Amino acid sequence: MGSTVLTNEPKGGVLYLVATPIGNLGDLSQRAISLLSNVDLIAAEDTRVTLKLLNRFEIKKPLISYHEHNCKMAGEKIINELKVMRSVALVTDAGTPAISDPGEDVVKKCAMEGIDVVAVPGACAAVCALSLSALATARFCFEGFLPTDNSGRKKRLDALKTEDRTMIFYEAPHRLRKTLDSLLQSFGEDRKISLCRELTKLNEEVIRLSLKEAAELFSQREPKGEFVLVVEGAALDELKDDYSSISLDEHLQIYLDQGLSKMDAVKAVAKDRKLPKSEIYSALMVK
Repeated sequence: MGSTVLTNEPKGGVLYLVATPIGNLGDLSQRAISLLSNVDLIAAEDTRVTLKLLNRFEIKKPLISYHEHNCKMAGEKIINELKVMRSVALVTDAGTPAISDPGEDVVKKCAMEGIDVVAVPGACAAVCALSLSALATARFCFEGFLPTDNSGRKKRLDALKTEDRTMIFYEAPHRLRKTLDSLLQSFGEDRKISLCRELTKLNEEVIRLSLKEAAELFSQREPKGEFVLVVEGAALDELKDDYSSISLDEHLQIYLDQGLSKMDAVKAVAKDRKLPKSEIYSALMVK
């Protein structure tokens, strides 16, 4: 039986998404070190931050900047480099490229151009926080940063009121209090939250509270460091008082996700809404 030989040598014309440490430099994998040492070019969110990382591992490679303010122009440069069969590594200041990051734009461009993209996995703050949260991990959704304007943030959170999966948010320290207040208003005071701060760094901290307790804590305590907020999803009994807030499809999906057959789920929806089963079935089957 033949065996697959894995190599850390980069190939020309390939974009490598290289995850970098979110704090502890010891989390940079040997594969990542090898690829960063051998690619033709490294595209970095902040070249000054990446240069410190490269110097730590004695890596000397050409750097270009690629971030949200220059992603269109820099993205075209990356694509052109790949088209002439140069190998390019994309890195962020910390974590996995293209996750809540403009790297997703250049990945889309590569897909359109038929250019190969390879992920070099490693640290991801969202997954790290989820694993530490002590909340349900089987089903979750990643929401990244909430809108900074009040109306946009309220609209997003209103859409998540009936979300029964565990939710993950990123937040900066200067916006934490406002975000906690918004979460409290939208989800209620009893919903559980895990606040994960400065993950893998010297001052790493995981705080598990209710939303009410979290808002009260940080009204007295100055937030410091970058936060990942892991919020408990809506319980089924939270939805029973007002099913008008969700569509029939969403209502049905709640029961399907619990393992009910479609017919049993239709019966449950009809019972919740105090409507004939045939009416619910007809409305769902029309779609």
